[in-house]
Amino acid sequence: MGTVTWMLALALGAGPVKDWPGEEVPLPLAVRTPEDLAFKAVVERRYLEFNLLSSGKLAYDRGDMATAADRFERLLAIRDLSPEVAAVVRPLAENARRRAGGSPVAEPEAPLLAAPPQPVLATVKGQVAGGGSVGPGGTVVWLTRTDGPTPRPKAIERTVVQRGKQFIPRVLAVPVGATVHFRNDDEVFHNVFSLSRPNDFDLGLYRSGEARDRTFRTPGPVNLLCNIHTSMVAYVYVVDSPYYAQADDRGSWTVKNVPLGEYQVHAWHESSLEPVRRAVSVQAETVTAPRLTANSDRPPMTFVPDKAGKPRQTQLGY
Repeated sequence: MGTVTWMLALALGAGPVKDWPGEEVPLPLAVRTPEDLAFKAVVERRYLEFNLLSSGKLAYDRGDMATAADRFERLLAIRDLSPEVAAVVRPLAENARRRAGGSPVAEPEAPLLAAPPQPVLATVKGQVAGGGSVGPGGTVVWLTRTDGPTPRPKAIERTVVQRGKQFIPRVLAVPVGATVHFRNDDEVFHNVFSLSRPNDFDLGLYRSGEARDRTFRTPGPVNLLCNIHTSMVAYVYVVDSPYYAQADDRGSWTVKNVPLGEYQVHAWHESSLEPVRRAVSVQAETVTAPRLTANSDRPPMTFVPDKAGKPRQTQLGY
């Protein structure tokens, strides 16, 4: 027996009045996650349909046609009401309205229920300290769920410019699947590469005005270098989350559009070997995460390597 058939049989079948639920039944459903919110919306709709159906039938059976007509007409006004329910209820509603001294309502003027509630999306803010002499600016911050899977981030495109024999920006956060365009705005040749496995790559030598691309498919830090200019050092950090940001020069960061739930917040700085992590509960529209202090445990480079990972040949000018 389907859900609709069962509901009709229960509401319209014969039975003592004392066996029926009251006009209002407590509905203590806690909402802690987006899944809870969706479940609650379904239960509330079924709850409303059943109570209008049962209270209308009770009023109809005791001869209170005005109340019966009101309940049945409110039920028929619900958007996307099952045709099976509507076919049974409409004749009762029309008869009750006539017997109550009014004209039957042929069609609802407006739906009773609004659109399903949208998930609550929060803004998570925080502060990060540390970073040694570089300071906290540019620290990559991201959130991953601890109460379920973290959604796969959408692929995006970003650009790192080579200008003045520097990479701009020096640190760039991107999600897994992102494509980064490395554009040469200098008047000299550049050769962008990285030895950071498994995201290692070599774009080869290219002239001013050209751009070459790299798609990053694995989370983690990517150290950017140029095989010609030792002054060119930068970082791409690949995050496996759609919820990420970078700290400003004062260490402040903001991540928007975060669904309610339980998370771990991560922070990585260019002077870090590993990210620092803290738990954060996102249960309101605006949440302040615990203060983070980025690790500064990466040892300084003893030399800037070439594409083979070897020291540069200074006698050759690179």
